[in-house]
Amino acid sequence: MKLKTLLLAGVLSGVAFAAQAQTTLTFINCGGKDDPTAPVQAKHIAEWEKANPNFKVAEEYLPWGQCQERATTLAGAGNAPALAYMGSRTVRMLGAADMIVPVSLSAEEKSSYEPSVLATVSFDGKEWGLPRAFSTKALYWNKDLFAKAGLPTDKGPQTFEEVLAAAKAIKEKTGAAGFGIPAASFDNTMHEFLNWLYSNGGSVVDAEGKVTFDSKENVEALEFYGELAKYAQPGPVAYDRAKLEPLFAEGAIAMYTNGGWGRKKAGNVNFGLEMIPAGPSGKKSTLLITDSIVVFKGTGVEDAALSLAKYLTTPERQFEIDVAGGWTPIRNVAGVKDIVAKDPSWSVFIDAIPTGGPEPLMVDYIAMQDAMNEAIQSVVTGEVAAKDAVKKAAEALADLNN
Repeated sequence: MKLKTLLLAGVLSGVAFAAQAQTTLTFINCGGKDDPTAPVQAKHIAEWEKANPNFKVAEEYLPWGQCQERATTLAGAGNAPALAYMGSRTVRMLGAADMIVPVSLSAEEKSSYEPSVLATVSFDGKEWGLPRAFSTKALYWNKDLFAKAGLPTDKGPQTFEEVLAAAKAIKEKTGAAGFGIPAASFDNTMHEFLNWLYSNGGSVVDAEGKVTFDSKENVEALEFYGELAKYAQPGPVAYDRAKLEPLFAEGAIAMYTNGGWGRKKAGNVNFGLEMIPAGPSGKKSTLLITDSIVVFKGTGVEDAALSLAKYLTTPERQFEIDVAGGWTPIRNVAGVKDIVAKDPSWSVFIDAIPTGGPEPLMVDYIAMQDAMNEAIQSVVTGEVAAKDAVKKAAEALADLNN
């Protein structure tokens, strides 16, 4: 199997660690202690420490972009943290490098998750992390721009065809871009496209890890994206999703896809939310993304670390974290009804969970992302036909899995 990422190549020499007895559990987190979830997690850790007095948890917070690299670098040097907060996209790479331990879940523990959520950390018939942060996506649409273009405002687009028609009308009649497409060389270029791919019944890999990207459904989804680019903001390759948020708040784009946090970033826009519209070969769906707590191998405290990870992610405690972070709730606990009753806009993000598809897991995640982004960019810019872009990407992805 080809392991092409520089990160993985740098850690392979350190996958065999000497077990060390220790009472301190180092826990690397992404973000900062000013994050609203931090005090909630600290409270839960203190509870676990009280019940397990032989252990002390040392939390280390690092900025995004550094936290995951530090955890894997330490592991590669034989000084792995006990556990770490990692993007679930990394678990296959870490598992293949024998750096983390699989998580043993009882039937009851598994049943507390939607299968689609658990799939974000599953491969080779095992789970390799415990989902910690979770997001689904929705279509944001500007009701005032729809009205200005003479479009209905009682509900947003429900199909690919309706999205295209609305985007075209808005661009022609209002001066605003009909849609915001992220196409920069960044992870959410792939992520946002996957929303549409799943909503057209497409897939990247099957349950056995076989590449399934070269399909009619995926060609249709990418053809749609290429057509949509005609009505998008100028130069989509200069934009990641974060750069689209202020454009939506300013009324410069009429539609785009984002997670639940986008509601707070919409400013004074009179917006609506819809599940990702259905393609001609699919049903409404969404990309399911999780970040997870993983337990590193060879520290000598794997059992204690797993105990802590499971304690932090029990349904009730996890829900406290979800609420504090403004994340889509990972499990359908009793409190979910309360947050929906308080803020009905939550329902579109929660209702999409059973229909969603997981972030694809490959050993070389970065190379997978690059192959898919190249396909998206080449079609959005009009340089390559969707059929040819999908075929080329499928070949690259299959090569990664050999």
